[in-house]
Amino acid sequence: MSNFHPPQPIMNDIESNPLTAVCLDQYVTGDYTPGAPLWKQLAWFFVGDFLVQTRCLPASSFKLRVLRLFGAKIGRGVRIKPGVQVKFPWRLVIGDHCWIGENAWIDNVAPVTISDHVCISQGVYLCTGNHDWSDPAFQLRLGAITLESGCWVAAKAVVGPGVSVGPGAILTLGSVTAQSLQPMTVYAGNPAQPIKTRKLRDI
Repeated sequence: MSNFHPPQPIMNDIESNPLTAVCLDQYVTGDYTPGAPLWKQLAWFFVGDFLVQTRCLPASSFKLRVLRLFGAKIGRGVRIKPGVQVKFPWRLVIGDHCWIGENAWIDNVAPVTISDHVCISQGVYLCTGNHDWSDPAFQLRLGAITLESGCWVAAKAVVGPGVSVGPGAILTLGSVTAQSLQPMTVYAGNPAQPIKTRKLRDI
C-alpha cells in the first residue's frame, strides 16, 4: 500500500483559527479615487491606452501627443517604444530626453515622476500600489515613485511603491527594489543590494 498522504487544504488552517482569516469581501478603497472623471477614464481605457501601446503606430511623437492629451506632463526629446502601458497618464510626469522601452508598465495609481535623462528599459514594472497584508480586508496602500535625473532602470526590473531612485543610480537586469536607491550606485538582486559605485568616463 502507498504511504502517500495528500496535504491538508490550506483553508483548514484558516477555518480553525479565525484570527488568520483574510476577508477580501470586505475590501474597500477608502478615500482613493482614480483622479479623473469617469468619461476621461473610459476614453483612456478604450482609446488612449490602445493608441499608446499599439505597434501599428510606432512613432514616439504620436504616442506622446496622446499621453499629453490625457494629462501627462512630458518634456522634450522623449522616446517611447511600442507596448508601453500607462495606468493613468494624468498622474505621470516625464522630464527631458528620457527613454521608455518596449512593454514597460507604469502602474501609476499614485504619481510617477521621471526626471531628465532617465532610461527605463524593456519590461520594467513601476508599481505604486500595494496592500496591507496585516489587515484582513487587505487595505490598499499607495506610494509615489520618483526616478531622479540620469538613473537607469534596466530590463525586467521592478520598482515598488514609495521608492525614489537617486540621481545616476542603476537598478540592474531583473532586480527588484522596495527601498529607495542612493545616487550613483549600482544595485542588483531581489531584494536589490548595492554592488558598486557608478563611475562615468569623461566625454
